[in-house]
Amino acid sequence: MDYKEIEKSFEGKTLLITGGTGSFGNAVLKRFIKTDIAEIRVFSRDEKKQDDMRHLLQESYPEQASKVKFYIGDVRDPASVKPAVRGVDYIFHAAALKQVPSCEFFPVEAVKTNVLGTENVLQAAIEAGVSRVICLSTDKAAYPINAMGTSKAMMEKVIMADSRNAGKTVIACTRYGNVMCSRGSVIPLFIDRIRQGLPLTVTDPTMTRFIMSLEEAVDLVLYAFANASPGDIFVQKAPASTIGDLAEAVRQLFDPNAEIKIIGIRHGEKMYETLLTKEECLRAEDLGDFFRVSADNRDLNYDNYFTNGQVKKPEIDEFNSNNTLRLDVEGVKKKLLELEYIQNELKQ
Repeated sequence: MDYKEIEKSFEGKTLLITGGTGSFGNAVLKRFIKTDIAEIRVFSRDEKKQDDMRHLLQESYPEQASKVKFYIGDVRDPASVKPAVRGVDYIFHAAALKQVPSCEFFPVEAVKTNVLGTENVLQAAIEAGVSRVICLSTDKAAYPINAMGTSKAMMEKVIMADSRNAGKTVIACTRYGNVMCSRGSVIPLFIDRIRQGLPLTVTDPTMTRFIMSLEEAVDLVLYAFANASPGDIFVQKAPASTIGDLAEAVRQLFDPNAEIKIIGIRHGEKMYETLLTKEECLRAEDLGDFFRVSADNRDLNYDNYFTNGQVKKPEIDEFNSNNTLRLDVEGVKKKLLELEYIQNELKQ
């Protein structure tokens, strides 16, 4: 896939990133700041993070920083979303509550942001005539067992429903697993604990998780942007690692003498994550490095649900972190060493 060609379709356009001060938003800015995109709007509710991002852009990209515009608001508040969407060509919707424990304790807050907030963004986009909206979901939305995953699963249902009646606005979704070194993820936590002389805490060393870089997350969103039909879900064929191998890889890179401590599975956690359910595999299309799950576009004539079934047999039973490519410790170390974050941390 030629991502440079996809980036050219943003020339002279205005892109809005909700939750734009997060790890994904920073990665998108890094990808697009030096291109011929006309304007990038960063929408979020944290003025401090916006101010930090503004100063960093002015320092790192003095000639391009002026094309980034900052909008204070909250996806929960449709009145704050609408001005940010006005005049926008494309939207990457990344705003979300993502932490499993906080969503477990405050599930209604997860609903307000992940479900109702998404509805506010999509309705504003449809009303404003935005061309394409790509929403970011998570592997925890497949067979969800925690409040965060359940709220994201409902978010996907909102996306599917709105995509059916969106006029000229194409709405689609990406779903991916753990993004290495993103804010709040486990690798920076491991590195901090090593520096403090504390043991690396591992829930269960045999637990598996998908792993991908921020750059790969942006690639997935760009692929979906270029190839989506309304209501599609796109999944990248990401590799996985056991948590034990991930911890061991970080230990070998930063301090081979660091201790690894097993603390047991926490509430709301799975032994493995799923990117495609068995049911979705019935309508999944293998696109090489990606899967596309097309929307169920049957209309509100409920008789169709009883008379038109699915005869096709799925080519795969399920796509999860146990049956994808499994990286060993050396494979994880190699992937980690490709990351700018890890390179900078090792220099310290």
